[in-house]
Amino acid sequence: MRDVAKLAGVSHQTVSRVLNNHPNVRDETRQRVLDAMRSLNYRRNLAARTLVTRQSDTLGIIGFETTLFGPASMLYGIESAARDAGYMVSIASVRDLDRRQVLEAVDRLTQHSVDGVIAIAPKQSVNHALAQAPPSLQCVAVGGAGESDAAPTVSIDNAAGARLATQHLLDLGHATVHHAAGPPDWPESAERIDGWRSTLYAAGAVVPPVEHGWWDAESGHAQGSALAKDPNVTAIFCANDRIALGVLRALHEAGKRVPEDVSVVGFDDMPDSGFFVPPLTTVHQDFAELGRRSLALLLEHMAAPTDPPPPHRVLLTPQLVIRTSSGPPPHP
Repeated sequence: MRDVAKLAGVSHQTVSRVLNNHPNVRDETRQRVLDAMRSLNYRRNLAARTLVTRQSDTLGIIGFETTLFGPASMLYGIESAARDAGYMVSIASVRDLDRRQVLEAVDRLTQHSVDGVIAIAPKQSVNHALAQAPPSLQCVAVGGAGESDAAPTVSIDNAAGARLATQHLLDLGHATVHHAAGPPDWPESAERIDGWRSTLYAAGAVVPPVEHGWWDAESGHAQGSALAKDPNVTAIFCANDRIALGVLRALHEAGKRVPEDVSVVGFDDMPDSGFFVPPLTTVHQDFAELGRRSLALLLEHMAAPTDPPPPHRVLLTPQLVIRTSSGPPPHP
C-alpha cells in the first residue's frame, strides 16, 4: 500500500480510502491511485482484511445441478444482484435437494467465511435444512412455501400467477380450464394448482383432474397428447413454458389449432416464448427483481436485530403477458 501511495503521490490513508470506496476522495486523486495499483499489480490481501473486519464481502449461493429455466434464472439474478452490491459470490452445487447435502453445502461455504447464504429452494427440504444452519450464519431461501419454521423466503406469488392465467381463459369464454401441472412435491407446482383450482371454484366452473408431469417439453407432450383426446378441452393452463411447448406440439399432431380449437397459457415467460408457434400467452416472472429482493432480505437479516424485524417472507407479484396462443373457445 505504501508503494502505491508513493507512486501516486498520496498518503497510504488515501489509498485505503480508495480501496474502501470512500466518497471523500477527489476523482482525479482516485484515478491516480487506481493507475498506480494497476502499474504495480497491487491486489488487496482479502484473507488479511477478513481477519481484521470479520467480513469477507462474499456471499454463498447454494444451487443444484439443473438446466431448468426457472432455477437457472434465479441463480443468475442472485449473482448479478450480489455483484452490483459489491459482493463476491461463492457457489456450492448439490445433486439432490435433501437435508444432508444442503447442510454439507452450508458447511463448505462457512469454511470460505461467507457473510451469508442464499439458496435456491424448489423443495421444502432446502428451506428446513437452512433453518438448521449455524445461528451466526444468516440464510435466505429463494422459492418454497415460506413456512414459519423454515428459513426466510423470497418467492414469486405462484398462486396469484395461476389465478391470472386461469381467469384470463375464463374471461375469454371458456367453460373451464384444464391444467398441465408440474411435479406434486414442488411447492411452486402445488401453489399454481391451488391458484388454478380456487379460480375455477370461485367462477362455479367444473374443476377437471390435474395432469401431473415434470417441468420439460417431453412431459408436456405426454400431458398434451392425453388432453387432446378429450373433445371438451378448449383451454389448457401449463405450469411452465417448457410444458406448454410440449403441449403445443401434441395439439398440432392431433390436428388441433391453437387458439382456434384450444387455447394454451404458460408460466415463466422464457425469452423464447414469444417465438413459439403461436407466440405464447404466459405469466411473467421477474428473476432479476427476485435476485435483488433476496439479497435485500439477506442483508436485512444480517443487520438484525432491527425494529421492526425483517419480514419472514417476501412475495413478488407476477404479470400476465398476452400473446396469440389464447383466444375465445370454438363455436359449438
